[in-house]
Amino acid sequence: MADKKQFTRRDFMGFTTFAIGGFIGLGLGIPAIAYITGPARKSDANQAWIQLGPVSKVELNTPTLFKTTVTEQTGWIVNEQEISVYVLTENGRDFIAMSNVCTHLGCRVRWVTEEEKFFCPCHNAVFTKDGEVASGPPPKPLNRYEVKIENDQIFILGG
Repeated sequence: MADKKQFTRRDFMGFTTFAIGGFIGLGLGIPAIAYITGPARKSDANQAWIQLGPVSKVELNTPTLFKTTVTEQTGWIVNEQEISVYVLTENGRDFIAMSNVCTHLGCRVRWVTEEEKFFCPCHNAVFTKDGEVASGPPPKPLNRYEVKIENDQIFILGG
């Protein structure tokens, strides 16, 4: 006859301790995994359309500077950042939006109407009115934003 093993008090305490530890591990582990993998699971869906201003403000063949403040919240941290964007149109229907940050070292470029060029004061970089590199050390043209027009307002895709 085979001996039946009885469920002893020691077995019960071991099982209970193991179960409680498992619940505590799950309670801490699941949020920790979500916290660690969260940034990797984020997509470009966090980008939002940012309103710059009315289409009527943009002069034909002249880059027009728009400034706006973007608020970004990550957890409890709220970060406000002012962005400046030059908008150019040659026909009043098609718009190009360019960053005013030099692609060399991140200095702010400015439009000089008399020269019809963007100038970066740091290292004498020069960009054409559509943001292409004319001379100087920048490795690439001014960064561009995707543009849409709704209700005679200019929006750029950012985030």
